[in-house]
Amino acid sequence: MLDTEERQKIIALINREVIPALGCTEPVAVALATARARETLEGDPKKIEVFVSSNICKNGMGVGIPGTGMVGLPIAAALGSVCGNSKDGLEVLKHVNPENLKKARWMVDEKLVEIKIKEGTDKLYIESICKDETNTSRAIISHRHNNIIYVEKNGKAVFHGLETPSSVEESDTKIDLCVAKVYEFASRTPLDEIKFILEGVKLNEAISKEGMTGKYGLKTGATIKTNITKKFIADDLASHAMALTAAASDARMDGCDLPVMSNSGSGNQGITTILPVVAVAQKTGASEEKLIRALILSNLMAIYFKQYIGQLTALCGVLTAATGAACGICYLLGGDLDQISGTIKNMAASITGMICDGAKQGCALKVSAGVSSAVYCALLAMEGSYAANTDGIIDEDVDLTLKNIGELARKGMLETDRHIINTMISK
Repeated sequence: MLDTEERQKIIALINREVIPALGCTEPVAVALATARARETLEGDPKKIEVFVSSNICKNGMGVGIPGTGMVGLPIAAALGSVCGNSKDGLEVLKHVNPENLKKARWMVDEKLVEIKIKEGTDKLYIESICKDETNTSRAIISHRHNNIIYVEKNGKAVFHGLETPSSVEESDTKIDLCVAKVYEFASRTPLDEIKFILEGVKLNEAISKEGMTGKYGLKTGATIKTNITKKFIADDLASHAMALTAAASDARMDGCDLPVMSNSGSGNQGITTILPVVAVAQKTGASEEKLIRALILSNLMAIYFKQYIGQLTALCGVLTAATGAACGICYLLGGDLDQISGTIKNMAASITGMICDGAKQGCALKVSAGVSSAVYCALLAMEGSYAANTDGIIDEDVDLTLKNIGELARKGMLETDRHIINTMISK
């Protein structure tokens, strides 16, 4: 078993990366930065300017904002100013009501909120500037959605945080994770130390239930459920997991005002690391302990994988989250370390290359595809069928396989990311 100090470091990492979030995390982060800037201004701003990286713009253009019936970054920034409290973190929009929504809409309609793309920044970058007749305040978020690195008033700094991505990454790498260590932590850590993960089940099941009403987005989850009832598709592991997970994504991406438990700064990734595992546990009658350990395996594996890829790239985050879920599913089915490693290789050979073209209703389709792959890749691994090192980017070493995908995402797909963003903003 890992020693107490290392276990506590890993638990701290999970608690930092698996947190509640209300709404898509890119516009929420814009609201958070604006809330902090408005608090520093100490008054109502007459003008708000928000500078964002192109990737933040990409993920904020078409996604629903909770409680508004609207999409986009301008209304998110306005709400952050009107009713946001920066202490709420990624739940900064939980105080939206008809009165403050009316005020925020007025600010957008009067063009008091301006969103601009800023080049040469971290891929996750937000700079919110609030102005009144005499004062100006500024708040900057970088690298992580809730990582406020700088705040100033009238040109004078009032707060300095972690200013570079490397300073954050270095604190992560001290844990020195690998697939074998993730598996050991999930399977052997005392249960009392990790059962907190069940809080994510409550949040994500609640929004899945709401999404299953069929009132949101593309109704992906509800449609799968309907076709199970019609017996057009089987009520098997894959269909049940796809329906449960996609329904939550449908609701979240269409502006449902229920929070989710996120993973690595993404609500959809949190949904995908948790709900497919829950679905398979329901189908297999797994014990609570087995479920807890599978959920920890899923979430920690996704966090570890994400460290190679980075926060925002052209590679859809469903890959990392669904890979984590596939590991959790394999564990529920009785898989050992070799079979879980094989599951990861199967996932790498399956949906690697799925692009991220922004947060939107269609994300539920990508979530359902990722969940389907997760189930089948785990089932293949349980039969001893693993993608071989002669297959493309797959390496005999499973950790090198994950590293290869990270290189592809961070370096190989840069031009893809530029083309996606150019296509989106030129429409």
